[in-house]
Amino acid sequence: MVCVNRRDLGLLALRVGTGAVLAAHGSQKLAGWFGGGGIQGTTAAMEAMGFHPPKHSAVAAGLGEAGGGVLLALGLATPAAGAAAAGAMAGAVAVHAPAGFFAQGGGYEYPAFLGFTAAAIGLTGPGRYSVDHVTCHLFDRPWMVALA
Repeated sequence: MVCVNRRDLGLLALRVGTGAVLAAHGSQKLAGWFGGGGIQGTTAAMEAMGFHPPKHSAVAAGLGEAGGGVLLALGLATPAAGAAAAGAMAGAVAVHAPAGFFAQGGGYEYPAFLGFTAAAIGLTGPGRYSVDHVTCHLFDRPWMVALA
């Protein structure tokens, strides 16, 4: 009989859901998918918000979201993926903070939630149903967080 661990299933669901949302948002910034502005539109937005250099900021935000999201969903290099995604979301929180907390008014509620979730997954680990587990946690090392 196969024993299914509910904790690992819960981590899988949380990882895939959070990772997919982050990857979708990052792909808007990098490639213009899902109605996003692509790297040019994101660069223009970063410049309008006062980020310098704007293109580097756009690429960093997009890679943190898309790359961190894909890695979280896979459960690969999970501590680094969580740190990268949480860092990108910290930047989004800073951008949305002047609008207050609630998302309905353009506030930081949603990016804060995604950032805390990504950080929690990075700290907790990916669970058994992950690439990290299959590879004996080869890329799941404490130094990976510092690298991210």
